[in-house]
Amino acid sequence: QVTLIESGGGLVQAGGSLRLSCVATRRAFSTYVMGWFRQAPGKEREFVAADIWSGGSTYYANSVKGRFTISRGNATNTVVLQMNSLKAEDTAVYYCAASRRGYAYGRDYDYWGQGTQVTVLS
Repeated sequence: QVTLIESGGGLVQAGGSLRLSCVATRRAFSTYVMGWFRQAPGKEREFVAADIWSGGSTYYANSVKGRFTISRGNATNTVVLQMNSLKAEDTAVYYCAASRRGYAYGRDYDYWGQGTQVTVLS
């Protein structure tokens, strides 16, 4: 069992930055794919970013590429999503998730955090 605890959401003006953190309460954290998803009101959940193993590849949705950066610290069991140049359309609840399978689809993930709200004012 993996428990994921997110923090760092909030309200920000367009063009601003936010840093989301997710702490995993389990050993062998480095063996999981760690991902971030988001869900805006009235929309389906969508993939945002993923980190594949420690020191491995990272993947991003086209809509956030160049603006968001995912990183992890295995010593602290933490995965961070740094979000820069935020836009109103980034407004959503953001979820941290852990997978031992794929990375791009929500169905691949076994464990989810409770979500943190990000609101970007235009």
